[in-house]
Amino acid sequence: MSVVTPREVITELLHLTATGPREEMADLFAEDAVFEFPFLPPGMPQEEQNRETFRTHLKEGALIQTFESVDNIEIRETTDPEVVVVEYRLHGRVTATGKQFANQIIMVARVRDGLITWSRNYSNPLDGVIAFDMVDDLLAGLARR
Repeated sequence: MSVVTPREVITELLHLTATGPREEMADLFAEDAVFEFPFLPPGMPQEEQNRETFRTHLKEGALIQTFESVDNIEIRETTDPEVVVVEYRLHGRVTATGKQFANQIIMVARVRDGLITWSRNYSNPLDGVIAFDMVDDLLAGLARR
């Protein structure tokens, strides 16, 4: 019986991400997985619970953007054998405008029994604001504060 390592699970996730968002990505997560996004703008959910919520997120994401590749991948193991830190750059395109984007992402993930049970994803929220032409919305929101 072969044991799937956290590195192998994350490598498969990045492989699927490179041509996503794809629902199959959710299959790499535990049923009760927790997803954290601490750098999302105010008003957006900073946490999602469970695999099926993530699957829905992926389906909705596929309507507004496509991912074209992943590069600059670094997977770092930690002193906790279940936890890895992943750095990568995600290239994609906004469906409505065709505008290309490249987001630098850091993900900290816990993998247990071959499934991701928890992940915390960090990316620059300004990358999304620029890609989706929301700079004016951001500035208007800041002016109201």
